[in-house]
Amino acid sequence: MVGAGRTLPTPGRGLGSNRRRCRRHIERRWTISTPASTLLLEADDPAPAIAENSGADSPYLLVCDHAGRAVPRRLGRLGLPDAAFEAHVAWDIGALDLARRLAEALDACLIHQAYSRLVIDCNRAPGHPNSIVTVSDGWKVASNQGLGPGGALARRAAVFDPYHVRIAAELDARRARGLETLLVCIHSFTPRMGGLARPWDVGILHMGDSDVSNAVLALLRREPDLMVGDNEPYAMDGTDFTAPFHAHRRGLDAVEVEVRQDHLQSLAGLEAMARLFARVLPIARDQAAPARS
Repeated sequence: MVGAGRTLPTPGRGLGSNRRRCRRHIERRWTISTPASTLLLEADDPAPAIAENSGADSPYLLVCDHAGRAVPRRLGRLGLPDAAFEAHVAWDIGALDLARRLAEALDACLIHQAYSRLVIDCNRAPGHPNSIVTVSDGWKVASNQGLGPGGALARRAAVFDPYHVRIAAELDARRARGLETLLVCIHSFTPRMGGLARPWDVGILHMGDSDVSNAVLALLRREPDLMVGDNEPYAMDGTDFTAPFHAHRRGLDAVEVEVRQDHLQSLAGLEAMARLFARVLPIARDQAAPARS
């Protein structure tokens, strides 16, 4: 936990101007001390950060920020009905299933978050307006309304910090072993948001000039009957936390994969998407290799 004897690493330099601006933005958000007394979780609550195949030699490290939908026992159900935790507002539906299949195909380590983003969003910097939402796609999160700094800090200490410290530890261990790393962030998105249809089958999110992301986009656009979004349905514009903080700060490349959730709600769809990215990512990484040398 940051602020209780653990600090996140200071990476190397050599980043582009967009990444430097993002780094300054992120660093400003990581100045709060997190005392151990704010811990929220009880003994029977799940651990926030779950690592599978830790220590793998694969050049890929997969993370899934919105994999889970658990809520700490002390927070009840956040004032929401159970139906909200079946909906996309609580988690990225199908993302963990996809990430696990892809990690297995690539023999890669996967780190994922157990708790719902309605508790705290692990892909938003602490203090960001969407870090702890009060309303999400029409659902009012009663327990988040009027939440004071102490409550927000407790959630950060219990859920957000351990997850990112675990990612940082895996990256540090890989660097110590001299392993190259491509950070792959797995997400999914709802087919409709705010009443509007989202036509993309998949989206690739990146900030600035990402050689691997550009190569992935080019390869996906060759796939028949696949609508591909470039920074769609979201843009990595300083709002995202995980890729800028862990990859860009270290001078690593990252690719953020978004898959529309209806493609992940059947076994056939999941396996098809896992096969697609298991095929595309190594080719894209090889194509981007000259830029890394």
